[in-house]
Amino acid sequence: MTLLILGLLLWTAAHSFGRVLPVHRKTLEDRGKGSVFVTIAVVISLLMMIFGYRWAAFIPVWSPPSFFTHINNLMMLGAFFLFGMSATTGRLRGKLRHPQLMAVKTWACAHLLVNGDLASIILFGGMLAWAIGAVILINRAGPWERPEPGDAKKDILLVVITLVTFAITVAIHTALGVSPFGG
Repeated sequence: MTLLILGLLLWTAAHSFGRVLPVHRKTLEDRGKGSVFVTIAVVISLLMMIFGYRWAAFIPVWSPPSFFTHINNLMMLGAFFLFGMSATTGRLRGKLRHPQLMAVKTWACAHLLVNGDLASIILFGGMLAWAIGAVILINRAGPWERPEPGDAKKDILLVVITLVTFAITVAIHTALGVSPFGG
């Protein structure tokens, strides 16, 4: 679990660096290295979390009821949709200030519902805590200018992309031996 926890800490540091230490981040960017360092740190933190989670011992904390699986899947559809809202140029653009972070919070809560082991609580609870903290840091930085809504056809495309990415994610989970639909 050490690798998992260190991955979460590195993820948080990499994503918070620019907001917590903007002067230091600016000096790195002036030399053209800021984005590279942050990107490398994020990739390494992802790998640490993935392998740390997969290698962690299964320590049961609670047993989620089986019907939570259906709630999880519905929430995951919502998480994919929210994440896509950040890139849409449709009517929904600007409805939420932090759609990606809202997606992470939805993803984390959905997975906390269906995973009752300690490693899952650390991973998904840690990501939930990070997303909440990130929203607080961003909101403290200043006001938000709401973008103008675009063409409604783009929102239809968002729904299609949401369904396709959800199906791909289900296939990946199934290939890894984790059935998203229970059983």
